[in-house]
This record gives sequence, C-alpha cells and structure tokens, in this order.
Amino acid sequence: MHNWAGNLTYGTTDLRQPSTVAELCDIVATSGRVKALGSRHSFNDSADTTGTLVALDRLEGDIELDPAAGTVRVGAGVTHAQLAAFLEHRGFALHNLASLPHISVAGAIQTGTHGSGVRNGSLAAKVLAFDIVRASGTLETLRRGDDRFAASVVGIGALGIVTSVTLEVEPSFQVTQTVHEDLPWAAALPHFAEIMADGYSVSVFTTFVGANTQQILTKRRVGDDVPAVDLAALGGSAAAVAVHPLKGAAAENVTEQLGVPGPWNERLPHFRSDFQPSLGTEIQSEYLVAIEHAEPVIEALRAIAHLIEPLLYVAELRTVAADAGWLSPSYGRDSFAVHFTWHQRYPEVLAVLPHVEAALAPFNARPHWGKVSTMAAGELQRVYQRLDDFALEALRVDPHRRFGNAFLERTLGI
Repeated sequence: MHNWAGNLTYGTTDLRQPSTVAELCDIVATSGRVKALGSRHSFNDSADTTGTLVALDRLEGDIELDPAAGTVRVGAGVTHAQLAAFLEHRGFALHNLASLPHISVAGAIQTGTHGSGVRNGSLAAKVLAFDIVRASGTLETLRRGDDRFAASVVGIGALGIVTSVTLEVEPSFQVTQTVHEDLPWAAALPHFAEIMADGYSVSVFTTFVGANTQQILTKRRVGDDVPAVDLAALGGSAAAVAVHPLKGAAAENVTEQLGVPGPWNERLPHFRSDFQPSLGTEIQSEYLVAIEHAEPVIEALRAIAHLIEPLLYVAELRTVAADAGWLSPSYGRDSFAVHFTWHQRYPEVLAVLPHVEAALAPFNARPHWGKVSTMAAGELQRVYQRLDDFALEALRVDPHRRFGNAFLERTLGI
C-alpha cells in the first residue's frame, strides 16, 4: 500500500475498513498498534504503522446540518469536496478550504492543514467538537472549551482515531479569482503585507529565482471592498486566460479564474473537485513563521534559490490567522506559510531540506505535520512550545502507545 504521492510504502498489509464506530472501537481495543488512514495525502510516515491500518472511508456517519445552530457534523471519512457540495446545495459554507478539496475532513484537521487568508484560521479553527476513539476502545467526545480540546484538535493521530467532527458554518458566499503574472520582487516586497491582505485569500507562486514573482492569485468575496493594491500599476500583468500554478501547464483542472464569480467551494480550492490528482509525481514540504517575518523569509530563500530551484515545481506563499490548537502550525501567531511542491526525487529533496530549514531557523519556522521535513525533535520542541505538554497528554491517554509509530518516536520521543 502506498500514500497518494507514491513516495511512501506503508509498513503493514493489515488494512481494516470498519463500517460502524462499534466495529472501529473493537479493532482499536484488540490491536497491538493501530493507525487511521484518511485520504492518504500525507507525504511522511505520520499515519504509518507495523500493526493495523484502519481506513475510514466506509465508516458510518451522515452529514448532519443544523441550520439554526450554524453547525455541521460530519463523519471522519468524508472529504472536503463532499462536505462542501452538501453545504453549498443548502446555502451554507465553510470559512475556508485547502488548495485540494480531495482530502478528508478529519485527516486535514488532525495534521493542521489550512487554507489561506490573513483573517482566516486553519481548518481546525472552526471545530466545535469531535468524537475520538481512545486506546481502550472507548469513544469520547471533546468540545471547544474542554480542558483537553486544544491539545487534541490537531493531534497528528497520537491521541486516538477521530470518527466525526462538528464544525461552524456560515451562509454561502460568492468568490472571484484573478491572476497577475511576473510582478517584480522589487515592487512586491515593499507592499507585501498589503498584497497578502488585499483579498479573502491570496497566494503567491514562485521558484525564488529571478527578479519576478511567477503568479499572484487573488480570491475575493463578492461584495468585499474594492482592491487597495493595484498590481498592474506595480508591474504585474493581468492574466487574459486561465493559468495553472505551474507555468506552462494546461489549466483545464484549475477552478475558474478571470474574475468570474462562483460559489465558494468552486473558487477557494485551486483545483476542481472532479479532477483527481493521482499522478504521484511530487513531494510536499511546508513551514510557517510569524507573519511579520514574511519579507526576510522570502529574501533568505531567494539567497539559496540555486539549491531549491532544480528540485522545485513551484512554491506557494500564503497567510493563516492564529488559532489555539497546541500543535497547529499557526498556534498563537498570525502566520506566513511557505509551501514547496518538489519533484519526486526523494533523496535529493531530503538533502536540500536541511539548507531550507537552516535558512528558516532564525524565524522559528514550524513544519506542517503531514509533509516532509528533516527537523529533529529538539528543534521541534523549540518551535512548538506545547510539544512537551502534548507528549505528556499522549502518554496519559495512551500509556502503552497503541497509537505510537516511528514518526512519533522520532518527533516526540514517545
């Protein structure tokens, strides 16, 4: 069995696909070591085990909308594409979505996945409650405000297997997308904070090589204020046709651009939900720093672009509002995220990542839990201030480390 990208072979052939929560509880209670699989979109071994893997795609759990309360309860195996289509059909929306809508709701939240926007928190920020199967096989519900909620909402699979999540929703909204190409860095950097705040969600695509950015993708809610930054006046060229984030790639799979309004679920992701990204030709890494460090981080990465660019498809620069999950990469600070999409040349990527991490070290960069990093446990403890507290919580709820694996031993020492 492989992950989505094909860069990881799982360490077991014991795969279970329970259809009920009771069946899942029994599997957990009677297994030696056990881990949950979502959509297999992690690029590292965080969900790997030599014991039992549990796929959640067949698990019971209809989507339950409560319009009066403004909430939705969703089973762990449901993807964001499925949930978003359900909500939009009923006039509701999530506050944000990741670039790909194909990922599972619970898995994305557990790894600290996020969308983009200076005022938009990670996907975990809108979690009100979740059900989780503990190591004993018992089902527990945690709610926002509970003592251990912040420890568990981004739990990287160390504290149990999430079976359902309750999220805040809001009325549906329309979004437009526009792209500006080849904006000079010399013009972008003095206005970078304003550019990143000049839309509901803004992404800058770059290889860090040369004098210009590659693309600036601006997503705006219909009815929001008019743009405050004139990217064309700064030297950017407004795209006249839809463009792919990878320069020269065919654009038929990107969500509609050119300022055409459309529902949130068809604009906030970069790619259409009916396009299944399964070529397995990439590896991803991502690091988040405090938002005030955005400009010096860009300059630090441009200084080592000669090391990065030969292995890079493209990098995406985004922003994320602070949240309260202990292991959220945006815990306690509004954040600037640097996402790398690498060619699938795994040994070479592993060799260049220490150079990237050294360049980012002065800025206390936190790696994304579902992507490839070489940061050691000591460095992770320095940048994730609640990591030791989280490790103690993991030992409290799972003293025999039923949910343990090599990833947690390497990163948390448990």
